[in-house]
Amino acid sequence: MAEKNEQAVKASGEQLLYANVLNKGMIIGIIVLLVTYALYIVGILPTYIPVEDVPKYWGMSVASFSHELGTPTGWGWLHSVGKGDYLNFIGIAILSAISIFCYASIFPGLLRKKDTVLMVIVVLEILVLCFAASGILKSGGH
Repeated sequence: MAEKNEQAVKASGEQLLYANVLNKGMIIGIIVLLVTYALYIVGILPTYIPVEDVPKYWGMSVASFSHELGTPTGWGWLHSVGKGDYLNFIGIAILSAISIFCYASIFPGLLRKKDTVLMVIVVLEILVLCFAASGILKSGGH
């Protein structure tokens, strides 16, 4: 029988912190998605598009859908967050922003360690993610 050579791999403090922030953010994001979806389906809040009309628009392109219905694009959903069908975008935004919070959470530890290379990488990651989320590039379907 061959012996197994198992090495214990230990995660760094930064990796554990990143993972913990990611886990908590994911849980919060999913809970928000479930609650806002329930509010939408139950009909507690008014909707931009009635639930029963949604299947009529499934086959449309984003451009056609937006043009025909006058729906907000990009960050315009923030103005419609009081509508049940846009409320769930909060959970999506939380899940989309988790990486930024994860990187920001490990930065102080890197600063204390004076790990310049990783600090620069973390700052660049945060800047790239914020720039991409800003919508300045105007790419994609929004």
